[in-house]
This record gives sequence, C-alpha cells and structure tokens, in this order.
Amino acid sequence: MLKQVFRKPQRASYFKETLLVELEELGHKSIGIIAFISFFIGGVIALQTALNVESPFIPKSLIGFATKRSIILEFAPTFCSIILAGKVGSYITSSIGMMRVREQIDALEVMGVNSLNLLVLPKIIATVFFYPFLVILGMFLGIFGGWVAGVLSGLFSGVDYVEGLQMDFNPFLIKYSIIKTIVFAFIIATVPSYHGYYVKGGSLEVGKASTNSVVWTIVVIVVVNYFLTQMLLT
Repeated sequence: MLKQVFRKPQRASYFKETLLVELEELGHKSIGIIAFISFFIGGVIALQTALNVESPFIPKSLIGFATKRSIILEFAPTFCSIILAGKVGSYITSSIGMMRVREQIDALEVMGVNSLNLLVLPKIIATVFFYPFLVILGMFLGIFGGWVAGVLSGLFSGVDYVEGLQMDFNPFLIKYSIIKTIVFAFIIATVPSYHGYYVKGGSLEVGKASTNSVVWTIVVIVVVNYFLTQMLLT
C-alpha cells in the first residue's frame, strides 16, 4: 500500500486542495481537544506529585521537575497521540471506507487515478507536519496547567514550581519527543487508512473497521513507543 501511496501525484492542483482540507480536518480541528486535555492533565500530574511528596527533606522544586519530565517524555507525545488516534483514526477510516462502499474509489481507479496517493498521502503529510506543533502546544499547556493547579490549591508555590522547571534541563528530551510524535503521526495516518481502504461490505462493516483501526493504531503506537524509548534513551 505504501509503495502506491508515495508515488508522484498525478494531479498536483487537486492534491494541494486535498492537503489543505486534511490540514483543517486532521490538524486544526484537533487543537481544542489537545489544549483542553493537556491543561488539566498537567494540573493532575502536579497535584499528584505534590500529594506524594510530603517529606520535609524533599524540596518542593521536585514537583515542577517531575511534572516537566512526565509531560515532555510521555504525556505530550504518547498520550496525545493516543487521543488523536481515537479522534482522527476513526475519521480517516470512516471517510475512506464510505468512499469504498459507495464505489467512489473504484471510479477513481477506472479513470486511471492513483487513489491511494490521492487519498492517503495528504493525510500523512498533514499529520507528520502538523502534529509536532500540537505536541509542543500540549507541553506548554500541560506545564502551565501544573503551575495553575499549584497556585490555586496552595500545595506548592509558583516560585518552587518554576525552579523545578529550570532544574537539569536537557534539550535532547524535546528532540526525543518530537521524533516520537513524527513516527506516531505516520502511524495515525497510515493504519486507519489501510483499514478504510480495504474494507468490504456496507456501512456496518465501515463502523467495525473504524473500531478496529483505532484499536490497532493504539496498539502499534504503544509497541513502537517501547522500541523508540529503548533506542533513543538507553
């Protein structure tokens, strides 16, 4: 499938229009859910860390440090990608699957159009280039949410939290997160597309394919996450 996807587009003008549509559907419309969840999950991580750091011998700045590391290393790239797999993956599978059921893909093939390239490649480009920005936004809002939670709850001060954020900053961790995000974005675009493109039957089968695509996308993300962590951090 991927061999057909990465062939040169046959209609460059229509391809560009499709790409802009996919950037809107897969990227821009996902900003709200990522921003909302990142802010509150960051607050939860900070509060949970503060509630478990009760010893007077442990500095409060550790809360900010632990929140920063948790969000950058795992929450932003992995958890956000799993959320997007559910939201975007079902959309991709259902949209392509309905085209298959309605024989629109067959019509494209009859006209000599590379349907895989036309339908899947714009989704890959949109996710791979847009999702790193979503993850960076998730990092910022998650860390900010932790600061807001601490100030409002009184469990730790904003000064201690910021001091923990500045402690032992490693720029490579940002690169590590972005690398994972790019790989996950590719998975989010391709696995659901495969399930949608090769669906057989009617509307009921499209619904089942959407469910299967989300499950398999999450499974692949979790497995790949393990190997990427093993390769990049050890």
